Amino acid sequence: MHMADALLSPVVGGALWAVTAATIARCSSKVRRELDERKVPLMGVLGAFVFAAQMINFAIPATGSSGHLGGGLLLAILLGPHAALLTIASVLFVQALFFADGGLLALGCNIFNLGVFPAFVAYPLIYRNLVGREPSQARLIVATVIAAIVGLQLGSLAVVMETVASGISALPFGAFVLLMQPIHLAIGVVEGLATAAVVSFVWRARPEILSSARDARPIGVVPLKALLAGFLAAALLTGGVVAWFASDLPDGLEWSIEQVAGPDGLPVVDYEIHAVLTALQEKFAFLPDYAPRVAEGDTAGDARIGTSAAGLVGGLLTLVFCAVIGYFLKRRAQRR
Repeated sequence: MHMADALLSPVVGGALWAVTAATIARCSSKVRRELDERKVPLMGVLGAFVFAAQMINFAIPATGSSGHLGGGLLLAILLGPHAALLTIASVLFVQALFFADGGLLALGCNIFNLGVFPAFVAYPLIYRNLVGREPSQARLIVATVIAAIVGLQLGSLAVVMETVASGISALPFGAFVLLMQPIHLAIGVVEGLATAAVVSFVWRARPEILSSARDARPIGVVPLKALLAGFLAAALLTGGVVAWFASDLPDGLEWSIEQVAGPDGLPVVDYEIHAVLTALQEKFAFLPDYAPRVAEGDTAGDARIGTSAAGLVGGLLTLVFCAVIGYFLKRRAQRR
């Protein structure tokens, strides 16, 4: 559900950039005031894990489409909404700048759609109310699946509204929304089940983390080394090996556009800022589409090596980016 710049006018893209930047500033202020230093490495390894998880496109049966996990709800459940938004923003920034996944003009929209809705709507209004303060395994699974579906439905609807409001792609609202919502309902069910599996594991191993995220308080003195090592190993395995088996089918957004526009694609209006940002992205994206720039004739083995490199490098960059954010917020907090 990563939007490309070609779908957005400068006005809509700029407006969502402004809203998202203000939200990130608010989250940074909140995290700085309540900074739990033990949560910073957790932000890093979870960011790396979500980066790797987003590389795994899974096929949606009988549709010719695929989907991938968003990760925003998982981050909100384990980190709290404010730290979650900073983490998902780091993931999406790394993807856009270094892997050309999602446009730079569209980055504000992508952070809003994949981060704000799950962290500040689905998590506090759906998940927390359904799961309660003393969750059972069944309530945790049901709450997670429903919250994931709601968050993804809101995000996909926002994509439709942002695209139609831009007025440059000739996508009719009715046809577009009737394709986007059902396909992302299916993706939401899979995301909910996958998120529930991870959250259930943490609930059994370190329930204090869920309580800390829910009540916005420090994690405490519980040992986290094993949990951090587990998530880091999962990120390395997912990005380095499991990504080999990702589906090649178009994702839910691409598939919906193809169904509306047909094989010839959509006529679009190009703005100068599109060309400027595309050139900038081409300059920095050293692994576009999660693969190195290579000559024709590469073997499948070469492609797998490139995919593994993208997964490992992207996860490391995300981890470092989150660590830098944590260090910066810590320094700011100490100066006050």
